[in-house]
Amino acid sequence: MDPLTLGLLGLAVLLFVKEAGVPIPVPGDLVVIGAGIAAGRGDLDPLSTLVVILAAGLVGGVIQFLLVRGVGRRPLLAVLARVGVPAARLEAVAGRLRDRGATGVAIARATPGVRIVAIAASGLAALPLARFTAGLVVGNGIFVSGHFVLGLVVGPPALALAAGATGPIVVGLVAVGIAGAVGWWLIRRLRGGTSPAVGDWADACCPACLALGAIGRVDAGGAVPLG
Repeated sequence: MDPLTLGLLGLAVLLFVKEAGVPIPVPGDLVVIGAGIAAGRGDLDPLSTLVVILAAGLVGGVIQFLLVRGVGRRPLLAVLARVGVPAARLEAVAGRLRDRGATGVAIARATPGVRIVAIAASGLAALPLARFTAGLVVGNGIFVSGHFVLGLVVGPPALALAAGATGPIVVGLVAVGIAGAVGWWLIRRLRGGTSPAVGDWADACCPACLALGAIGRVDAGGAVPLG
């Protein structure tokens, strides 16, 4: 097996395990963007890579859903609580998913700040497997494909630019990081000292996702304040 195929397999396993409910502290969206960049450079075939990523997420998500509905409910809920996702938040999302079904699952899985809880909440809501799977396919398709295409289109030009302007880019990244830290601190103060769940960060960490997560959280179709 060549290194590129092995790398793609490793990527698929990583995303599968994350979607199955194991809280691996690796931002999934950045992993997908990285795969898009590799495809844009010609290291991976774009179509087959995207199909493998989506398939891994689908299988892992269905497994987590079935576990929450069955013998894995207590352990998975305990794990989510440890990474900052309280039972009250899960119940709130589950209530919305009971009303919205597949549409609610699709919206939740495509929304930064709530997508990590959507699968467990679907299990708590006891949604039919067919409706959950349909929503998962659509929601993951939107979120994952969007990040993959972002890496595919923007990644190679950005790398080329970085190769010729390393110094200014490093300075710019440091400045952005400082500004982001200050903004995060101010938002935390305004919200009474609370922060988005660690699990949200590990699932959606691109700049756009972080901005949405810092401003507010959208719980399956209804905007609510963070915290």
